[in-house]
Amino acid sequence: MPRVPVAITKVLGHLPRAPRALADRYATRRPHPEPELVTQPHPWTRALGLVAVVLVGAWLGLLVVGNVRVPVGPMNTTMTLRPSLTGGTKINVSPLGALQFASHIAPVRLDVNVDQLDPERAQALVDHPERLSGLQEEVTQDVTDGTLDLALRSVVAVVTGATALGLVVYRRPRRALAAGGLALTLLAASGGTAYATWNPESVLEPKFSGLLSSAPSLVGNARSIVTEFDVYQKELARLVTNVTKLYDATSTLPAYAPDPSTIRVLHVSDVHLNPASWKIIASLVAQYKVDVIVDSGDTMDHGTAAENGFLDPIEDLGAPYVWVRGNHDSRVTQSYLEDLKNVHVLDDGEAVTIRGLRFAGTGDPQFTPDRSQAPGGDAANELAGARLASALRDQKAAGTPVDVVVAHEPIAARKTDGEVPLALAGHIHQQTTEVLPYGTRLRTEGSTGGSGLRAVEGKHPDPIQTSILYFDRDTRRLQAWDEIELGGLGLTTAEVRRHLVEENQPGAPDGESASPGTSP
Repeated sequence: MPRVPVAITKVLGHLPRAPRALADRYATRRPHPEPELVTQPHPWTRALGLVAVVLVGAWLGLLVVGNVRVPVGPMNTTMTLRPSLTGGTKINVSPLGALQFASHIAPVRLDVNVDQLDPERAQALVDHPERLSGLQEEVTQDVTDGTLDLALRSVVAVVTGATALGLVVYRRPRRALAAGGLALTLLAASGGTAYATWNPESVLEPKFSGLLSSAPSLVGNARSIVTEFDVYQKELARLVTNVTKLYDATSTLPAYAPDPSTIRVLHVSDVHLNPASWKIIASLVAQYKVDVIVDSGDTMDHGTAAENGFLDPIEDLGAPYVWVRGNHDSRVTQSYLEDLKNVHVLDDGEAVTIRGLRFAGTGDPQFTPDRSQAPGGDAANELAGARLASALRDQKAAGTPVDVVVAHEPIAARKTDGEVPLALAGHIHQQTTEVLPYGTRLRTEGSTGGSGLRAVEGKHPDPIQTSILYFDRDTRRLQAWDEIELGGLGLTTAEVRRHLVEENQPGAPDGESASPGTSP
């Protein structure tokens, strides 16, 4: 028994050495570094990054596989969805140009490229013209089938593109699938927005660009638009039919086919001594078979007698010329124009009937050719407008109501609200249209001279703007108008925008028309 404590003591005597040995053994080793903290991105940053990946991937997918080739009637087309801030539909008719319709508001645009005309199918239509009557139904079915095919292909393209890019960026299947799911959600939301904002009547107001701007007959005349354009698919079919005829008939674009019951008025303004304007006006008069030209002033720049020779081409434009004085036109200018043949100068409410329309107007009461001179303010034009309105009331009382009133300043034209169906003005160098509180429609023209010498003052040259107004010969009311815009100095662009008055939109009661004195 006495030996037990001794043995225990010996064992315990060796125990303290083990920790010292371990300490000596590991003393030469480096201590383990403290773990570093990894900064995680903010949740909003991660979300924005995911959205960016989805948008880029969806766009790449649409570029690669998001289009379908569809035979539409005798033409081969390619339909594509493209990202867009404004939506709409764009039809590219190479090499003639393009047409755009505000068909919907969504972050995607439908592009239809007319690639080529199938010679065999086109020749069959030429040999058998009776087949044109059934072409619209055929085209409608082709477009419907192509749109459905495009929708399915776009879903696959968007989801595949977003998922693939998500896998490349994140290298995690879960995040890649999340990108694909978000892409599908965004596409569905875009489709729902397009469906909710779908406007089948948008084909009534197309925007032309390129050479197509010289072929307004593609959309028909004012009366045919009102009576025949009713649904989007039928009119898309009509468009394809007309383009087919255009390709087949001739390589030159047809002139506007006049409607005997339509009066065509060319509205010009603010020529500002631009000699190119006369050639443009003469060309439009011939192409559109214009009945009357209305100039709402500022034909000159300084109103001096030395400038009067600039006005001589007016006699040879091919249509009666109605003119009112602008603030850059002097009394000397007015007197010179009164002596030119085929020119009708309106002032102080004077009225004249030309080609079935009765016009009245007044000149600008201010003459401010030098912009260093302070103008007299709006009061002078308001007074001139009030006198013009009084003259209109006298005309109405005498049984000779005025159809169109003309003034240079929109301020003066506004004073005629309720006294006349249509008022024309200029001065501001911008095309605008509005229906005033008492029913008068105010149409303000841009600069048909591209602002003259002022065209080069800004960063970009001002465009040349004018309009063709279509009037019903029986009612003498405005039916539709085309806004025409040509590129300014050194530019060769051209656009034509078709507009209809509200009462001529599809669904309006037959024979209904707005009249001054009633709210729009």
